[in-house]
Amino acid sequence: MTAQGADQPLPLSVDRTSPVPLYFQLAQQLEAAVEQGRLAPGTLLGNEIELAHRLGLSRPTVRQAIQSLVDKGLMVRRRGVGTQVVHSKVRRPLELSSLYDDLEAAGQRPATRVLRTATEPATPEIAAALGVAEGTEVHLVERLRYAHDEPMALLRNHLPPDLLDLRPAELESTGLYRTMRALGITLHSARQSVGARAATAGEARALDEEPGAPLLTMERTTYDDTGRAVEFGSHVYRASRYAFEFQLLSR
Repeated sequence: MTAQGADQPLPLSVDRTSPVPLYFQLAQQLEAAVEQGRLAPGTLLGNEIELAHRLGLSRPTVRQAIQSLVDKGLMVRRRGVGTQVVHSKVRRPLELSSLYDDLEAAGQRPATRVLRTATEPATPEIAAALGVAEGTEVHLVERLRYAHDEPMALLRNHLPPDLLDLRPAELESTGLYRTMRALGITLHSARQSVGARAATAGEARALDEEPGAPLLTMERTTYDDTGRAVEFGSHVYRASRYAFEFQLLSR
């Protein structure tokens, strides 16, 4: 398949002796090309008929391979335009790191818009997470995190009183964890849960999704090296653009 504007076709091939379906072999190679940047976001793919002829595949096989990537959110079909590459799905490892740092390390051009900073009385859930009395005034910061100018996650973080001065300009230029570390706070461990639910109308508007669209959820309480809880995060992520990765070890 030749990407529009590319100098030469992608080096694609299929192994007919393999038990792996031909469409899946092709889809894997195209997905790798997207993830590695050889098919950049916005790239228009070439003619399916030409690709089918080059690989000796049927057109339905090629169409199935491309459709599997459309279903994953890596490509879109646009009427009158053709099939176009979109930004690859963000895959985040489950470790004690900030979304900002993970996106930056993956070359995803993170950006932040601070929606609100305030103080509010701790609810029973927040008080239990932060180890403070219910009703204690705690800091709240709400942010919208972008990657490649596309909304990715809606972030709500509560922090203990007197931990740090939350400055919107600083939070828009870097991540919360980076700000903490710069102030000498040593992040040591965290307790985290991951789930899923449907988007509310407000979340859908913020994240450019339809109301009821699937969202990934994450709640995390982070502790410093003295065992003190330094933040409680409640975040939602677009399931169409985001995934958590787990590494499982045999016991």
